[in-house]
Amino acid sequence: MLKYFISILLILLFFSGFSQEKTKDTVKYKDRYGLRIGIDIFQPVYSLFDKDKKGLEFVGDFRITKRFYAAAELGYSEATNKEDYFEFYTNGQYIKAGVDFNAYKNWIGMENMIVVGLRYAFSTFDQTLNEYTINADPFLPNQTITTPVTYNGLNAQWIEFVLGLKAEILHNVFMGFSFRWNQMVTSKEPENFKNLYVPGFNKVYLNDNGFGFNYTISYLLPFYRKSN
Repeated sequence: MLKYFISILLILLFFSGFSQEKTKDTVKYKDRYGLRIGIDIFQPVYSLFDKDKKGLEFVGDFRITKRFYAAAELGYSEATNKEDYFEFYTNGQYIKAGVDFNAYKNWIGMENMIVVGLRYAFSTFDQTLNEYTINADPFLPNQTITTPVTYNGLNAQWIEFVLGLKAEILHNVFMGFSFRWNQMVTSKEPENFKNLYVPGFNKVYLNDNGFGFNYTISYLLPFYRKSN
């Protein structure tokens, strides 16, 4: 009889331990929610090697659900571009706002990201045509005009498709990079001169699209935790 009692007791202890273990396994981890702010370090470093390009961009995002983040970038850019028959200088500001989706399923306690995102961007800028060459007559030498012409109050709007990575390298410190494919929506242009470079958009190609890249370092300011 004692043998059967011990057997039943062992079975009950086993299922009790299994139940406790299952309870522990089902405890939900609370993810951190907060504001992440940082800068793009690519532009300042690139300007050390190319004196014709300068710029600075601030980046930020705020977690709104387990996988979705509200995201934005704010910056300025100035660049001198030299083409075959003309040279022009552009300077201005831009702002981008949209959403990022984290396509990476983290382990518990990790906050790394594979970013798939979308932005709507707006830029205001000025352009100065430094010089241009007239070659209308093939039998006469080219004529170079070096009197600068400035066009103020230009603007542009575009959509960006974002793909990137972001990883926590230290506590609350993240590094990341993203590639952007840009499509122009609307652009206010000077008369007889197309906007070939737009701050935040970069070079504008013939089909009104372009490409961008940033390499960021940012810091997370956690506000609260939430179970998902």
